Amino acid sequence: MNGGLSWPEFLVPAPRDSGDSLDNDLDALRRTPEARVRASLGRIFGTRLPATAAALADDPTSGLREIATELRDAHDRLVLPHWPRMRAVLEADVGFRARRLTAGGAERLFADLHPDLRWRADRVTLAGERWRNRNSVVTRGPGGLVLMPVVLGSPYVLIKKNTSTQTTIRYPARGTGALWAAGTRSAGSSTVRLLGRTRADLLSALSSPATTTDLARALGVTPSAVSQHLKVLRDSGLVTRERSGRNVLYLTTPLGERLL
Repeated sequence: MNGGLSWPEFLVPAPRDSGDSLDNDLDALRRTPEARVRASLGRIFGTRLPATAAALADDPTSGLREIATELRDAHDRLVLPHWPRMRAVLEADVGFRARRLTAGGAERLFADLHPDLRWRADRVTLAGERWRNRNSVVTRGPGGLVLMPVVLGSPYVLIKKNTSTQTTIRYPARGTGALWAAGTRSAGSSTVRLLGRTRADLLSALSSPATTTDLARALGVTPSAVSQHLKVLRDSGLVTRERSGRNVLYLTTPLGERLL
């Protein structure tokens, strides 16, 4: 946008819940009030807007429709082919964080959310060299605080305070690194001899969370065959599973990672 880490807040609306969809996001973008579009552009670019930003400020309604169309096209070309794997990582992260919150409250939730974040005296604060000499307290918007795991984005925490009513914290989801390695790592020959090719491939693929359907599609075998192999791997302590909404996600255990 302007060489920095900021962006117009209306481009990335905070989701209403963990099951929100791209259609809802784009609809929210198109409905952004004109005054909010102009105010947001001013915060990012100052009083001298670049030509493209000035055109958007002059006619926000038409401009937002065009942006929404371009975002949909980019999503369908670049994200949609990989979305099942990405969604599995995001859902696994949401499930894990929810259990941390339930077990130990906000203090436990933020204990390992990101190295830059701390929970102290009922406040979220920013720590580390990157945030030195800045206001370290994350203020909560009147609509609350929204945590957003990210698989495409910065490895840093990104705080957005101007999302109308909510403050958002974007952070890298657990398992993102394994997500992009999935499919490129092959099980070693000794693992193949021990487990058989299909089970070894399953174990390797599950470095990133996946459903039975995802695995069957990726490996070209039937879902029933995948289920049978997964039962053997689970009974051996190499794979674990957890429920996320209507889906059951499978993931390699630390023992399985060491075997690989």
